[in-house]
Amino acid sequence: MAVITLDYNDLVSLIGKDVSMEEIIDRLPMIGSDIDSIDGDTMNVEFFPNRPDLYSVEGVARALRGFFDLETGMASYDVGDSGMVLEVDPSVEGVRPYIVSAFIQNVRIDDTLIKSLMEIQEKLHLTMGRKRKKLAIGVHDFEKLKPPFVYKAVEPDSIKFIPLGHFKEMDLNEILEKHEKGIEYAWTLEGMDRYPIILDSEGRVLSFPPIINGTVTTVTEETENIFLDMTGTDFETLKTALNIITTMLAERGGQIKSVEVKYKDGSHMLPDLTPRERTITPEYTNKILGLGLTGEDIARYLEMMRYGASATGDAEGTVKVRVPAYRNDIIHPVDMVEDIAIAHGFENFKGILPTNLTFGKERKVESLSNIIRDLMTGYGYLESMGLTISSEKKQFTMLGRDIPDDLTVILNPINEELTCARQSIYPSLLEILAVNKHRELPQSIFEVGTVVIDHKNQSKLGAMTIHPKASYTGIKSLVQSLLRDLDIEFDIEAYDNPAYIDGRAASIIIGGKKAGHFGEVHPQVLNNFELGCPSAGFEISLDDITDIS
Repeated sequence: MAVITLDYNDLVSLIGKDVSMEEIIDRLPMIGSDIDSIDGDTMNVEFFPNRPDLYSVEGVARALRGFFDLETGMASYDVGDSGMVLEVDPSVEGVRPYIVSAFIQNVRIDDTLIKSLMEIQEKLHLTMGRKRKKLAIGVHDFEKLKPPFVYKAVEPDSIKFIPLGHFKEMDLNEILEKHEKGIEYAWTLEGMDRYPIILDSEGRVLSFPPIINGTVTTVTEETENIFLDMTGTDFETLKTALNIITTMLAERGGQIKSVEVKYKDGSHMLPDLTPRERTITPEYTNKILGLGLTGEDIARYLEMMRYGASATGDAEGTVKVRVPAYRNDIIHPVDMVEDIAIAHGFENFKGILPTNLTFGKERKVESLSNIIRDLMTGYGYLESMGLTISSEKKQFTMLGRDIPDDLTVILNPINEELTCARQSIYPSLLEILAVNKHRELPQSIFEVGTVVIDHKNQSKLGAMTIHPKASYTGIKSLVQSLLRDLDIEFDIEAYDNPAYIDGRAASIIIGGKKAGHFGEVHPQVLNNFELGCPSAGFEISLDDITDIS
């Protein structure tokens, strides 16, 4: 989630109508945000990561103009031709292969816009940019530059320039070692023997992406014309981010001009604000929302959400939709249905009683889970709750385990800590102990939660204790007590797992099937989680228990 700072007076001036703060506060959550805090005329508002076009006051104002029915339909932006060229040298292919660019003319720069630009850069770097690895943005004062430009990879000691925030020349290695941004983002270029650089026709350095710009192009309140560059590892992500920032500046009166970006296999005139064409029908929409909308209703709602939309008038009531080029979140028709629901107003959905008489009952695994919670609390353990999403590193690498083939992987993770669905509760408990290591011992915690194995949800119980005398014998006694109180017959067998100390672990066999394990945590695992005290734990599949009960 990204928290955006909105100045009430600036927001109202961009909306173009005197809307009270109370009305804005009331309506903002209805477009998918959350009011984080209010301080005088300043609002801190949280938006979901799927709407990076709302990461600026300009983007929020554009959306609210439609939502308040002041300006509907797709926002129109003229794109002229700057005549500028940016040449992409093949040397960047194995380093940081993609770059996009644009020119914004006659921008009215002031302190408010500079703050807005800095904030949207920061938010895009963190979210879409994966901390600058996937996307890094450069904003430059054009008056100090001379096109054409070149993007290439160079030897680290072959170029020197004065980086932003410093007063003396440094080569690229020195920047990574001494500059605060170089130290922070050096990991993005780890393993590279050449580094990317952007130069103008006279050899002036615009940027050393994704690390730092040069001081020569610093944007100030005297800046009138802006040159944008965005580099990274995914071309479509760069194009979307370029569209977001160029249209944001156009909302402030800037004139968008395209730049020809030349790759060895062809050229691109950017930004490309061509909308994507989609269709949607009332039948599909109403099936999901439970409404009786016509094609005309749907078109009107989509225009309120700043799409281009028109009902075709055919028998199905099909609506032709044009999706703005800055909306990268519209992947499936259901995404448009969500916006239709927002425009209709969540408060206008009425609750209805079921038309069929049904009887529900608690699932066996939930009944078992509730009993287990009572028992574990009685044994002196504190219940915890971890995230179902984890990472390969925490789930397997830090426990010395191999990554399995049936792992459910997230295709577009928000960050490197949330890349897969967890298969074990064990690492979640170790994480919780790690963040509480400053607190007194002993600490004993458990979780009844969901894991995903072979792409299917399963319920598991995990427990962990940490104190100087934590041992195999102690955790075995806990497992025996739990299964005895649950009236479950079981056996134990020797268990070899790198997460446990060799010879101090066992499998739990229930109904002839391996249902779990317990043991003393291996010192290397404790070290990986930065725990400095012995620990022991167990994990049991609740589905396996309910299968035999």
